[in-house]
Amino acid sequence: MTPDVFLSVRDLHVRFRTEDGIVKAVDGLSFDLERGRTLGIVGESGSGKSVTNLTVLGLHDPRSTEVRGEILLDGQELTGAAESTLEKLRGHKMAMIFQDSLTALSPYYTVGRQIAEPFRKHTGASRRDARLRAIEMLEKVGIPNPALRVDDYPHQFSGGMRQRAMIAMALVCDPELLIADEPTTALDVTVQAQILDLLKELQQQTGSAIILITHDLGVVANTVDDLLVMYAGRAVERGPVREVLRSPQHPYTWGLLGSMPRLNSDVAEPLNPIPGAPPSLLAPPPGCPFHPRCGYPETVGGDRCRTERPGLPEGRGAACHLTPEQQRTIFAEQIKPRLG
Repeated sequence: MTPDVFLSVRDLHVRFRTEDGIVKAVDGLSFDLERGRTLGIVGESGSGKSVTNLTVLGLHDPRSTEVRGEILLDGQELTGAAESTLEKLRGHKMAMIFQDSLTALSPYYTVGRQIAEPFRKHTGASRRDARLRAIEMLEKVGIPNPALRVDDYPHQFSGGMRQRAMIAMALVCDPELLIADEPTTALDVTVQAQILDLLKELQQQTGSAIILITHDLGVVANTVDDLLVMYAGRAVERGPVREVLRSPQHPYTWGLLGSMPRLNSDVAEPLNPIPGAPPSLLAPPPGCPFHPRCGYPETVGGDRCRTERPGLPEGRGAACHLTPEQQRTIFAEQIKPRLG
């Protein structure tokens, strides 16, 4: 772990015991995140994005979850750490903006109290100072009349306002690691821009590391430094965001980009969705997990895609059996013309 790396995840495996069997939610994931940088994680629902980051915060039920691998936060091992240790870190050194604000906020307490609570716990602030901090954070995330709305309950907020309150709660202690799980869900375009600018401002002020989980590749393009593409609990491509979006190497990444509507395309032109559906993580396919939906196993030749798991190289690269020359040729001749 180099001095600049704040979060290091190595060979992470997360499995859930269910009545139907063992769900392999994360299967051998590794990545690093440096201070002051933003990592984007993209992929379809069920690819393991949120599970990975909930594991970093230690929020899975240990009675039904098996976690293997190494998670180092500023050099401190989190895998197997005591709950008391994780409680001291959560909300202070690391925090998460949850995707579903309706279930993440308690209906029994005012919004202001829920924002102020972690601030009091981690800083020892008085009730008055914590309340003022809650009002300040509500104003920062664009809640009108924050001094009045601080005493409202979650049901008195609209969906977008609840999402902004969740963001205020995550940012109240200026965490060094911020995990944002679809932070702009249910927000209109202007508020989305405001929230993303707020995250950048926090990063510039504190040098925090940010993980942004999203389905919106447009948001990723202008917000993150590095990109990790996940499929079936594994990382299939990674690298600097502009390189990944301009010259993607994995067929799954090609499919994600091809599924996006484009302003310069004909309105009558159909989208190009990825065929099939993500695999069941109760019984993921052998070899490359994407091969049942991929159009290039015959290009690779033999049964490699069906029997041999491709490795993900360090740095820029993709977990694919296509050679770099084949990737460049297919992208230039078949994929790029469709993307425009």
